[in-house]
Amino acid sequence: MQTQPTNMQPSLPWWSYGHVWLVIAGPLLVVVACFVTAFIAIRHPDPVLAQDYYRRGLNINKTLAEQKALQLAPALETRNHVITPQPDVGGAKP
Repeated sequence: MQTQPTNMQPSLPWWSYGHVWLVIAGPLLVVVACFVTAFIAIRHPDPVLAQDYYRRGLNINKTLAEQKALQLAPALETRNHVITPQPDVGGAKP
């Protein structure tokens, strides 16, 4: 004959255990994040690229290179002027 343990506690419902909510919280958080991401994607779609986007980019790069060359021109001239030796006028020494 088997004897039943006398110190058994009554079983609690599943929602009263904290670790169950910890297991459920992960996938539930992912589902909520999925809905938020879908809402943002639908609300703010990506703009459509122009058909000639590559040519426009090349033109922009060319324009920026020209502007940079114009901005550096005085600095290059000054640098070259500074390192140019001054002619000795009349043999006078300072």
